[in-house]
Amino acid sequence: MDSAGFSVKLWPPSLSTRLMLVERMTKNLVTPSILSRKYGLLTKEDAEEDAKQIEALAFDTANQHFDKETDGDGSSAVQLYAKESSKLMLEVIKRGPRTKESAEGIVPEKVKASDETTIFDISKGRRDFVSAEEASELLKPLNEPGNSYKRICFSNRSFGVDAAKIAGPILSSLKDQLTEVDLSDFVAGRQEEEALEVMEIFSSALHACDLRNLNLSNNALGEKGVRAFGALLKSQQNLEELYLMNDGISEEAAQAVCELIPSTVKLRILHFHNNMTGDEGALAISELVKRSPALENFRCSSTRVGSEGGVALSRALGECGNLKMLDLRDNMFGVEAGIALSKVLSIFSGLTEIYISYLNLEDEGSIALANALKGSAPSLEVLEMDGNDITAKAASALAACISAKQFLTTLKLAENELKDEGAILIAKALEDGHGQLTELDMSTNAIRRAGARCLAQAVVSKPGFKVLNINGNFISDEGIDDVKDIFKNLLHVLGPLDDNDPEGEDYDEEADERADNENDLETKLKGLDIKQEE
Repeated sequence: MDSAGFSVKLWPPSLSTRLMLVERMTKNLVTPSILSRKYGLLTKEDAEEDAKQIEALAFDTANQHFDKETDGDGSSAVQLYAKESSKLMLEVIKRGPRTKESAEGIVPEKVKASDETTIFDISKGRRDFVSAEEASELLKPLNEPGNSYKRICFSNRSFGVDAAKIAGPILSSLKDQLTEVDLSDFVAGRQEEEALEVMEIFSSALHACDLRNLNLSNNALGEKGVRAFGALLKSQQNLEELYLMNDGISEEAAQAVCELIPSTVKLRILHFHNNMTGDEGALAISELVKRSPALENFRCSSTRVGSEGGVALSRALGECGNLKMLDLRDNMFGVEAGIALSKVLSIFSGLTEIYISYLNLEDEGSIALANALKGSAPSLEVLEMDGNDITAKAASALAACISAKQFLTTLKLAENELKDEGAILIAKALEDGHGQLTELDMSTNAIRRAGARCLAQAVVSKPGFKVLNINGNFISDEGIDDVKDIFKNLLHVLGPLDDNDPEGEDYDEEADERADNENDLETKLKGLDIKQEE
């Protein structure tokens, strides 16, 4: 696809990017430093709350700046966002741990005021049916003249036709100011006929909005539901985020989505998690992906996609050179789709998270992906490859890849068959550097005492390391004691170890079959009389 005709906007950041900043600020606020020795170290709870408030205030400041730009790409807003975050974080560090006087956190009035004027959210109320009368009361703020609401969230409340008819005209009156709409889980418990009518009412009311973010998740849409939102979807030319998770997106529904949305050239986030898409549906989604060159965050996990669909999705992702997060977990890709994916990984220079667990990759697909990742994605932070039937044969390629990824924070290789040989290679790859690693999961890999010791020694000295999971292996009682001794001052970092089988043995089907045959033969021989020749 020719992408020369579009320009990538750097602002606003995606939700996942904002959450990532909060997480990093939290980590910085709880990490001992020269300043924390002087002013005191924050608790994790306080740090998380402060980080959320800092991010919200910095975002609001940068967003106001961006709104005043006439034709900028958002780069100056991004710089201001980072500058404000750093400035406010320094203020929090100098404030030190919260006292009763500072229990409100950092400049809460400003943050609260900002959110209240731009976000209208009824999702935190009771999860129940909304009557027409209640809808009139709930939505009163949206009717106030001169309100500046840009983002609305009706999630977790079930609207019937009567309530929808109250909401429709109100939403229609906001068509020139709304940029984000969350209608996830808003028809729960309704009969199909009523739910579809509600969707059509909301769709008609919102169809003139120029949205950046649309969330229709958890509504069991199917093809009928997607088409009920047809007026809204057809009018969207500038979507940047689209969420259709747990929506019963079948082959036909996926085709309808692809057909109805006129342009995804600005789309940065596309989430299709937990649907019944299958291979044919994946072919339709692939066409949507091909038309989304600005895509940064793609989630198509638990969608029943097999080899054909996996190959199509992988090839389509070759048009998305800006990809930062890729989640394809829990599908039936197989080796062929794994190899197809490995062929496009080299273009994802900005990739920071990749989730490719439970894809039936086996050694061949895993080796291809590890080799491809080794030379790309230099800033990779999360690598998950659980449950792919990976054996020690692929461990050397995996270790080489891991060794090159010095910014890894999370590494998960659980439910494979790496054994001691593979575990030792992985441990050696992690020994040098990897100072940002916080989690390693090597559970259920038939690892014994030697492998467990090596893994423990590899991570015990990492600053900020939080969780080592080596449960479900074949570690002896002595091996468990060894690991506990290595972590004697950090036992809270060790995951549970009670599901290890000290006497566990590798299952050998051929050996079992031979033994069964020998037992049968022995039984038969017992009944034979051996006659000696005279």
